[in-house]
Amino acid sequence: MELKLPNYFKYTVVLLGIILLVWLLQAFQSFLVPLCFSMLFALLLLPLCERMERLKIPRSLSIVLAITIVFLVVGLLIWFLSHQLMSFSEELSNITDKLMVFFDNAQQFLFQKFGIKPTNKNELVTKNLSTIRDTGTRFLGSTISLTTGALSTVTIIPIYIFCMLYYRDHFRRFMFQCIAREKRDAFMSTIDNIQKVVESYISGLMIVIVIVAFLNTMGLLFMGVPYAFFFGTFASILTIIPYIGILIGALLPALYTLVNTGSIGNAVIVIGIFTFVQFLEGNFITPNITGSKVSINPFAAILALILGGEIWGATGMILSIPLIAVLKVLFDSYEPLKPIGFLLGDVSSANNGPGIFEKFFEKFRKKPDINP
Repeated sequence: MELKLPNYFKYTVVLLGIILLVWLLQAFQSFLVPLCFSMLFALLLLPLCERMERLKIPRSLSIVLAITIVFLVVGLLIWFLSHQLMSFSEELSNITDKLMVFFDNAQQFLFQKFGIKPTNKNELVTKNLSTIRDTGTRFLGSTISLTTGALSTVTIIPIYIFCMLYYRDHFRRFMFQCIAREKRDAFMSTIDNIQKVVESYISGLMIVIVIVAFLNTMGLLFMGVPYAFFFGTFASILTIIPYIGILIGALLPALYTLVNTGSIGNAVIVIGIFTFVQFLEGNFITPNITGSKVSINPFAAILALILGGEIWGATGMILSIPLIAVLKVLFDSYEPLKPIGFLLGDVSSANNGPGIFEKFFEKFRKKPDINP
C-alpha cells in the first residue's frame, strides 16, 4: 500500500530544502563562485577551441590561446575603466564646489518662488558627515575584500577553464555512463541544447553591451560631455539589469552635466539619449542579437539580481542573469518544471525567431564535410 504524504509535509520539506540550499551556497561561496565563472567562460570559449582544433592545433595549445585572448580583453577593459575613473576622481573637488554653488542657487530659487527657507550648509554637512564616513568605511572594506578575493581567484579560474575544456570528452562520457540506456539520447540532447543556448545568450549579451556602450558614448560626445567613454561604458554594463539598468547609469552623467553646465535642459537631453538607446536595445538590438531562446522577463531578472546580491554580493549579481538563463533551459527541458520555465520567460519575445548570434553559432559549430 502506497503511503500518501500530506501536502503541508511536502511544502515544508521543499521550504527546508531551499533554506539548506541557500546556506550551502553562502557557506561554499569561495569554491562555487570561481567554479561558476569558469563554467561560463568555458562555454564561451568552447566554439573557439573546437575551431582551432579543426585547424590541427593541439587541444592544450588551443585552450591556452583562447584563455589568453579572453584575459587580454578583460584586462584591457579593466585598465581602461580604472584609468577613466582615476581621471574622473581628480575632478571630484571641483565637482563638489560646483555642486555646492548649484545647491545654493536652487535654495535661493525655492525661497524666492515658494518661500522655502534655505538650509544651513554647515548644519547639513555636520548632520550627514558621520553617515558619509560610515558608508565610505564600509564601501572601502568591501572593496578591499572583493579585490583580495578577485586576486586569489584570478589564478584558479584559468586552471578550472583549462581542465573543463581539456577533459570535456571525458566528462561527457561520464555523464553518458550515469544515465540509463533508454534515456541517454534525451539527456545528451538536453546537454547540447544547454550548451548552445548559453553560448548564444551570454556571447550575445556581451555584444549588446559593446553596441550600447558605443551608442551611449557617441551620444555623450555629441553633447560634449567630458568622460563620455567612461559614462557610456559604465551605463552599458548596467544593461544586465533589464529596462532600468541603463537609466540608473544615465543618472551619473546627467548629474555631472547639470553640475558642470548648470543647465537642466542639457541634463534632460543626456537622460533622453540614454532612454533612446534603451529603447533601441530592448526592441531591436537584443532581439536581433540574442534571439528569444533564453529570453528572461524583466521581473524575473530583477529578482535574480536581488537574490544573487543577497547570497553572493557583487559577484552574485554578475552571475545571476547567466545562471537564471541556465535554469530556464533546464526547466524547459524537464516536463514537470516547464511551467516555471514559462514563468521566467518573456512573453513579448515569444514569437521572435533566432537572433543573429544564434545563427552565427550554428554556422560556427558545423564541421566541414570530409567526404565531398
